[in-house]
Amino acid sequence: MKRRSMITRAGAWLVAPAWLAGCASTPSPRSLSGPSARPLALDAADLALLNRVTWGVDSAAVQSWGKLSRRDYLQAQLYPAATATFPAEVQAQLDALGLRGKPLLQTAAEMEQRRRDADALTDVDAKKAAQQAYQQAMNGLARDAASSALLNALYSPHQLQEQLTWFWFNHFNVHQYKSNLRVLVGDYEQALRARSLGKFRDLLIASATHAAMIRYLDNEQNAASRINENYAREVMELHTLGVDGGYSQQDVQELARVLTGLGTNFSDRQPALKPAQQALYVRRAATEFNPARHDMGDKRVLGQGVQGRGWDEIIDELTRLARHPATARHVSRQLALYFAADEPAPMLVERMSRAYAASDGDTAVVLQALFDAPEFTPTLGRKFKDPLHYVVSAVRLAYDGKPIANPAPMLGWLNRMGEGLYNRQTPDGYPLTEAAWSSSGQMGTRFEIARAIGSSSAGLFKTEGPNPTDAPAFPMLSNALFHQHLARTLGERTRTALDGASSPQEWNVLLLSSPEFMFR
Repeated sequence: MKRRSMITRAGAWLVAPAWLAGCASTPSPRSLSGPSARPLALDAADLALLNRVTWGVDSAAVQSWGKLSRRDYLQAQLYPAATATFPAEVQAQLDALGLRGKPLLQTAAEMEQRRRDADALTDVDAKKAAQQAYQQAMNGLARDAASSALLNALYSPHQLQEQLTWFWFNHFNVHQYKSNLRVLVGDYEQALRARSLGKFRDLLIASATHAAMIRYLDNEQNAASRINENYAREVMELHTLGVDGGYSQQDVQELARVLTGLGTNFSDRQPALKPAQQALYVRRAATEFNPARHDMGDKRVLGQGVQGRGWDEIIDELTRLARHPATARHVSRQLALYFAADEPAPMLVERMSRAYAASDGDTAVVLQALFDAPEFTPTLGRKFKDPLHYVVSAVRLAYDGKPIANPAPMLGWLNRMGEGLYNRQTPDGYPLTEAAWSSSGQMGTRFEIARAIGSSSAGLFKTEGPNPTDAPAFPMLSNALFHQHLARTLGERTRTALDGASSPQEWNVLLLSSPEFMFR
């Protein structure tokens, strides 16, 4: 079928975002994490929960679910094994990415030397060529990190962990194009992934003490003689207490004093320090605490006195912020907004906040409270997919575990839709609500993506030559995953449209453009 006809038929689905929301089906209420006595057959409620916990349903997820009870499946996702196992082809791709095999500090030092060498050239043409080569190499490092993130989202059995990795990166957002952050984003993301289901305190400290965040929010410029409040303000407003968390401008200023001396060092040299300061010096990879730049005076943050002690003072104040009741509410609401609804029920947030306080901010415990809450079930199938969820879920469904060879088209789609990985310039992260992603322009781009995937022209499987092609169109018409499970989740209008498809390719496009597929 011609491209224009495919797009027109797909576009007929979406009269308006409000109509889309009205078409989202709600599974019948039932326990989502009941007794683990025996495996259960998947029904519409199972599939809806599976779609929410994972980056999108595929056969592997369905099979894993089918072997377990709801409770056991969720427990396996909340407390995954230490190391994820990937298909051999995917593992080979991950191993080949340039961000692997070298310590972060070594890579950063090498790139910095390339920049200096390029800037030092006197020949205009040679200098321009060297600077362009440097920028391309930096872009390559960020692209490798983004490709790794997509491969993890597509193929990791630890699907909930991968969803949280993206959530936490968005929560503790940094922008790749500031300074040398393209070198750092992959390592920063991995630091968040390793802690994504653990204590919020550990996530906060990992973010605060990583060179990516320190550089992005200018804390390396924060010294006793020259206070910079950027990070102190954002850590209170965005990362912990929330804008209504009860802090004042004076608290921001005092916290900034606490954070003085926390900076970066990408060299192999240490600063010259007085003997009394040397014992207080801390160096971890590219992160440096320099006591000569720290305000050792007493402070007062959120009504409590803080004694100047250096690195331990910083860790203690971050810990206190992580344990604050306002942080419990703010973080719980952000998690509920991501996993439940654009306007999460106050009682749902309250249940999660109590779980947060009782568990000292354990993310897995907070999410268990979310999944167990009676307010959660009615949200299933009604959360609009942001661009990343749409793209990843489409590829997971379309190719159903077949390893792609070229993530570049996916990266391009995300950039076109305004949700490129590591590309949010402001520290607030990408919005998580439907209104941000449901415009007619956004929908038009989704139809284009559906057409590329459904008609096998996305270029995900072949990178050679000027016109990359894909594997054969995914055979959803005869796919057991569809007939045994997904078909029952479609409304009458969608079924009618699929029955009228003139080719497998058109059928694919219509399915990926359907109202039901826009929600999770």
